[in-house]
Amino acid sequence: MRFPLILVSPARPENVGAAARAMKTMGFSELRIVSSDVHLDDAARRVAHGACEILDNATHWESLAAALKDIDFSIATTARSRAKFRYYATPQQVQTVLEEKQQWIGSAALVFGREDSGLTNEELELVDLLTGVPMAGDYPSLNLGQAVMVYCYQLSALRQVSAAAEPAAEVPQLAALRQRAQLLLEKLDVAGDVKLADWLQQRLGLLQQRDTAMLHRLLHDVEKKLADKNAG
Repeated sequence: MRFPLILVSPARPENVGAAARAMKTMGFSELRIVSSDVHLDDAARRVAHGACEILDNATHWESLAAALKDIDFSIATTARSRAKFRYYATPQQVQTVLEEKQQWIGSAALVFGREDSGLTNEELELVDLLTGVPMAGDYPSLNLGQAVMVYCYQLSALRQVSAAAEPAAEVPQLAALRQRAQLLLEKLDVAGDVKLADWLQQRLGLLQQRDTAMLHRLLHDVEKKLADKNAG
């Protein structure tokens, strides 16, 4: 499974260099940079030390949407204060989710936001799952390089597990399930319940493939019952 890391508008070249060094240490190699060129700065190379090839091979993207276009499943790191109604997976839970999903998907991306402001709400809407690092309340902050190391360390075991040779089957199924769930909320006239809708969309990203298929069946039955009731 391909596993690129995406840095959105990083401002400090030292942070990008530290991220590249953490990636190489833990066995990751594909870096995508959105709306920034600080990885080209000499300071990034100095901090990257023996991982300069990751900076040299990093690709540049104009937007997060573009960087995610060829990605099957995406995870964004963010702070709880940025989106209080969202469900947050711990790094350990992210590992568990991806261990199952790598049987069905060909690529997953881990997204990191800006050093000062993180990801915008619009950018958060683009990903499938949110994650955050539990931290002590009196010091709730990690810099970019540290955050990358935490996740690369946690997910490094995935690099040692071979993905199944079967073609990716879950990607359109998950996208269709999200759309189906949203339409059902609208039919039930509860789409305005932001907390409910947001919780549902985020929890769908944690489902295993068999659970996704089962939920499709359940929604089909619910839709049929609603249609029969309206027809009567």
